[in-house]
Amino acid sequence: MGSYTTLTVPTPERMNGLGERLAGLLRPGDLVLLSGELGAGKTTLTRGLGVGLGVRGAVTSPTFVIARVHPSLVGGPALVHVDAYRLGGGLDEMEDLDLDVSLPESVVVVEWGEGKVEDLSESRLEVRIERGDAEVSVDGPDPRRVTLNGLGSRWDGVDLAALDAR
Repeated sequence: MGSYTTLTVPTPERMNGLGERLAGLLRPGDLVLLSGELGAGKTTLTRGLGVGLGVRGAVTSPTFVIARVHPSLVGGPALVHVDAYRLGGGLDEMEDLDLDVSLPESVVVVEWGEGKVEDLSESRLEVRIERGDAEVSVDGPDPRRVTLNGLGSRWDGVDLAALDAR
């Protein structure tokens, strides 16, 4: 059954904050798939996740390394941040990355993972980030619409709407 909500996130700072709050819901073994156009805010959200999880290292886009592991500084799960944009083979290539971490004991966040890594877990959280109203002025805010869809039994009864902090 899972869980579903859509939020409006008006600024990058709020996107970062959403990531921090979302980290409070995540646990080892969780798979988070991020989708959205270039510059939508996927890495900004992940940066907030890193802060919320208390991990080491600056969270930046893993575009050139494909995957980056951020160990926990607070005894929690590591954050594995993957950019699957150039991963054509999906799961096989993920396993070939030889990440020095146990995926079931980590929170795995995959940008551009749609159609490539869903088989990593029976349950997953799909996060789609879309640009908001194109009518907003160039100087004004550029809001995002964030849709969170928790799929599988892991997300049954999880109140994703509680992440909204306007």
